[in-house]
Amino acid sequence: NFSVVQGQSVAIVGKSGAGKSVLLKCLIGLVKPDEGTIYVDNKLINTMSFRQLQEIRSNIGMVFQFGALFDSMTVGENISLALQKLTKLSDDEIKERVSNSLKEVNMENTEDILPSELSGGMKKRVGIARAIAVKPTYLFYDEPTTGLDPVMTDSINRLILKFQRTGEVTSVIITHEMRTVYDVANRVLLLHDGKIWFDGSPEEIKSVDDLVIQQFITGNSTLV
Repeated sequence: NFSVVQGQSVAIVGKSGAGKSVLLKCLIGLVKPDEGTIYVDNKLINTMSFRQLQEIRSNIGMVFQFGALFDSMTVGENISLALQKLTKLSDDEIKERVSNSLKEVNMENTEDILPSELSGGMKKRVGIARAIAVKPTYLFYDEPTTGLDPVMTDSINRLILKFQRTGEVTSVIITHEMRTVYDVANRVLLLHDGKIWFDGSPEEIKSVDDLVIQQFITGNSTLV
């Protein structure tokens, strides 16, 4: 069992196949858990209808692994799609929101560019711009730094931290990268064998005398 307090930045870590992404899908109602209950804003989502889930999801910004942009749509069209579907903003207001969101991730004046013209890091930043454009209460990140070089990883981590500090949002970050955990999280959950093996701060996880935890954070397979 675990709960997330408003304003927290929670990193969920664990080996591949530990269930991190499945947990994230459960939190947004894409997968129904076999057991247990999930509450978002004190509302039970397990038995919600599609319409009720859509209302919950309208408060969630999702940053997908590798950006998950629509290849046939421009950057601007990718970001504006959710605004058109979820808000009653005018075309001019949507255009302004798109522009402001791109500015927040240092991608100004890229509205007319296609995803195929972007690097991996740029796609990630556009994905973040799309997520923040709806002004969400929650930001969910699925492996936001996977496949990036160290410099771009630092850039993405700084963006996550920026929105955590200034946007008054609650963040849940799925990651394999302990650097991301140390940079942006104030709480860490480590999943192992279908359980929450560790729940504490980034500083605490460094000093826990547990072979499973030490193997994961050091990447040393000989420890277990």
